[in-house]
Amino acid sequence: MSADPRLLVVDDEPDLRTLYEMTLLREGFSLDSAGTVEDALELLGTRRYDAVITDMRLPDGSGLDILRWLEQQGRSERALVITAYGSAENAVEALKAGAYDYLTKPVDLRQFRMVVASALGRTPKMEGPVPKPFSSAPAAASGPGWSAPSNASSNPAFNPPSNAASSAMSVAAAPDAFAPTAPGAFDVLGSVEAPRPAPTEARKPARAVPPLTGSTTALERLVGDSAPMRQVRELIEKVARSMAPVLLNGESGTGKELVARAIHDVSARRPQPFIAVNCGAIPEQLLEAEFFGYRKGAFTGASEDREGFFQAAQGGTLFLDEIGDLPLAMQSKLLRALQERSVRPVGAVAEMPVNVRLLSATHKDLAAEVAGGRFRQDLYYRLNVIQIRVPPLRERMEDLAPISARILQRIAADAGVAPVPALTPAALATLSRYSFPGNVRELENLLHRALALSSGDGIDLADLGLPDSVLGLDDAPAETAEVAAEPPLGAALPAEARGGAPLPADLATYLDEVEKQILLRALEQHRNNRTAAGASLGLSLRQMRYRMARLEISVGGDES
Repeated sequence: MSADPRLLVVDDEPDLRTLYEMTLLREGFSLDSAGTVEDALELLGTRRYDAVITDMRLPDGSGLDILRWLEQQGRSERALVITAYGSAENAVEALKAGAYDYLTKPVDLRQFRMVVASALGRTPKMEGPVPKPFSSAPAAASGPGWSAPSNASSNPAFNPPSNAASSAMSVAAAPDAFAPTAPGAFDVLGSVEAPRPAPTEARKPARAVPPLTGSTTALERLVGDSAPMRQVRELIEKVARSMAPVLLNGESGTGKELVARAIHDVSARRPQPFIAVNCGAIPEQLLEAEFFGYRKGAFTGASEDREGFFQAAQGGTLFLDEIGDLPLAMQSKLLRALQERSVRPVGAVAEMPVNVRLLSATHKDLAAEVAGGRFRQDLYYRLNVIQIRVPPLRERMEDLAPISARILQRIAADAGVAPVPALTPAALATLSRYSFPGNVRELENLLHRALALSSGDGIDLADLGLPDSVLGLDDAPAETAEVAAEPPLGAALPAEARGGAPLPADLATYLDEVEKQILLRALEQHRNNRTAAGASLGLSLRQMRYRMARLEISVGGDES
């Protein structure tokens, strides 16, 4: 970015264009303005700008036409798009087309200055009263037990943030602070089109930061040279260039937080905080206070101002893991924070602006959650601008050897073991036949145990402690393999599925009835204990409660 930034403002409404110009001139920027796509392209053809601010709807086209022209020409200008209020589809379309960020009408000038400053790597000039700062680090409120008065907040009650709630947030201070997930333990099988890349060498970030190359520390920690891994490295660089939200989807233990960390480390926000939050680890009544902070006196035990996750991530990246576990009430509050780019701490009157890049992750199918009414559709569209699927380890076993070597290297360094033991060919071959239901996290735990039990410089088959079914897979006769391939007696398919009976007229009702009978059998076997019955079916108590409520099953009481 030049020492004297020059911006191009494109809007067909003279009053709004003048308002934007006055606001930006007050910030010290030099400006050119245009009222149509044609005029804007003519100006862009004569000189380069640090940023382009354009309305979505213009008399002779749209702001997307300008974004496409910038893409085709390989220009380095960062584009900010102004869309109509509530038009989430336009905002998503603009971000996919390569916009750095977007604003919705009516434009809040404070937010306008903040977004422009963020795009150019500057700090906006503050006008008017500055909100009272929060303490420099989140601290749990004192008091063994406390509840909120009726006017404290929209939540009915609060409890002091416990260790479990506080541990839901982690701030990265060192490059390897986000272990235990093994570095590089992820891949991408499918993704939405990312923001526009840099097709030529002339395309450089507008900020005065090092170029986004594959030589950065974060990308070097991504182990594996398979084609999907090369693809994910390219995708990380692309999504790091903009403010577009990214949704990471994958099973537990696949390395979703590592992907989020890599995106942050490669972006221009790397010097700023990276705040990781496990949404499922925070009690529901504490969510608002943990996310948005609170003011002194907001409730009993609130003895001082405390910042929330959004304030702690100011200028950096906020990573919301397991976002599918957020209750609907909190989803609506999160949506407002994303739309308005501001939060209101519990007990405060005024909102305070926040500047964060949001990344989120879930192991659930959010589209199915939306269809089932358990996740807000408008929030889903806000989060799912770019989706990265982090596949399970069993789908990319070709990277097993380098991932295992990197994990062993780190474990040995932590334990002070030298030389670093290596997997024998037999052990590696056996591991490659294992399905790893716990993914990379399970692989790391397995190698931890194997390193502790091994007696030599290598880790052999006997040190792994894998199930007998895996160890004897090659030696099993063909007849045994055929029998094992058949479903167990208790899991036999119903006649309708095997073709032995007419198909059901209403599939949803039929499946509900099958699920209901299975739940009733499990409850009967475990004396109506919902926790034990759910565990026998691989369900948590929360999942068991949901299914029982949906299928109108009223039995089951003691959960101890």
